[in-house]
Amino acid sequence: MLKIIISPAKKMNHNNEVIDWDQWPIFLDQASEIKNYLAGKSYAELKNIWQCNDKIAKLNHERLQKMNLVDSLTPAVLAYEGLQYQYMAPQVFDQEQWDYVRQHLKILSGFYGLLNATDGITPYRLEMQAKCQIKASKNLYDYWQSLIYDALVENASVVINLASKEYSRIIEKYLADNIKFVTITFGELIKVNGSQKIKTKATAVKMARGEMVRYMAEHQIREAEALKKFARLNYTFSGAHSTAENYVFLKESR
Repeated sequence: MLKIIISPAKKMNHNNEVIDWDQWPIFLDQASEIKNYLAGKSYAELKNIWQCNDKIAKLNHERLQKMNLVDSLTPAVLAYEGLQYQYMAPQVFDQEQWDYVRQHLKILSGFYGLLNATDGITPYRLEMQAKCQIKASKNLYDYWQSLIYDALVENASVVINLASKEYSRIIEKYLADNIKFVTITFGELIKVNGSQKIKTKATAVKMARGEMVRYMAEHQIREAEALKKFARLNYTFSGAHSTAENYVFLKESR
């Protein structure tokens, strides 16, 4: 089976107006442990972990104090509000598209580990690279170890990587030979010292990742090869710059 991995977004909210959440995340026990770890920190310590300004820190400090992991939840793919999710636009998915993301889409999370599209979650703030030393772990990568990877590849043969490096490294570290792992790169060709290089822009990449998830749901993509037909937001597949493990999509020059 094909699985798609994407990153979460920092901006979150409650949204129960489109569909109901299906189930609790599979690593709810770990999320509870992380929640308790954060709850034991002072405001100053949390602000350092979150690496944010006072306005955002106060919001998330209040959320942490009231946090309930099993009630008043939002389907994960609707809880995140970043550019990637805006361009994915799950609010207007039809039933077939919802069925697709339920089966194929996985969200990597420093707090929840691995999320299905319609797992019930609550707003939180915790990046995978945050400086958290829970129990004997050095950081969140050490805390999660291979748990996320093992759950992801169960019944999977192909993984389409639409996640940022911060999150995909928790998968790449444990990759086995029986898993076809295809990273998607969105960029544009620029000239540097007379030679061409591929430049990626964070904002444009987030938009394109969301658009590709939407494309995959609309076309019910189940094979990596079919992604080469993707042509949206002025991106098209470049065979000359791609490999079997890295599909490159370049933005057309205007």
